[in-house]
Amino acid sequence: MQTIESDTTPTQEEKQHPMLKLALELGPLLVFFFGNLRGEWLVGKIPALSSVGGPLLVATALFMAATVVSLVVSKIVFHHLPVMPLVSGAVVLVFGSLSIWLQDETFIKMKPTIVNTLFGATLLIGLLFGRSLLGYVFNAAFQLDETGWRKLTLRWGLFFLVLAVLNEVVWRNFSDAAWVNFKVWGTMPITILFTLSQMPLIMRHTIAEQTPEAKK
Repeated sequence: MQTIESDTTPTQEEKQHPMLKLALELGPLLVFFFGNLRGEWLVGKIPALSSVGGPLLVATALFMAATVVSLVVSKIVFHHLPVMPLVSGAVVLVFGSLSIWLQDETFIKMKPTIVNTLFGATLLIGLLFGRSLLGYVFNAAFQLDETGWRKLTLRWGLFFLVLAVLNEVVWRNFSDAAWVNFKVWGTMPITILFTLSQMPLIMRHTIAEQTPEAKK
């Protein structure tokens, strides 16, 4: 049986600034929600934004800008770019640019589907090759044994695929406002509830963090 490998050592900066890390990950989403909610008001205050398109495309442009700021601050403060925000940010920039250039909101609506499918497939394929990649995501939060990482990786991989399906259902069958609300206020509670449901597994497989002296 192959050994499950993961980088589960949190950096000193991540330990010192956990709330900043959370704010950098959630901030762009909140900017996106505000941009869509107050898109017409923003265009009235900044007429140049009218060249971008409707409220959803204005929100997309702000989302892209906030994502870039988030990644830059992460690099400066934490000295590295987290895997999930980096991949998500790249997709945001590509699909956001396509949406604005072609004046087609479909691209930005498909972004969560593509990102979640990518994450889910990556985690599940990683397991097939004997690697638990989830440690790169939760390295600042949990210290688990190999079995714990393997089980948690499997569950998160499947969960990401479920989120991808949900996004497809919502954007194809409901209004833009409903989709934005689901993206910001629906996806997050669902993810939080799923995370909490995994706490029994995490507690069973948590290992004590070794001190520098113990590692020698």
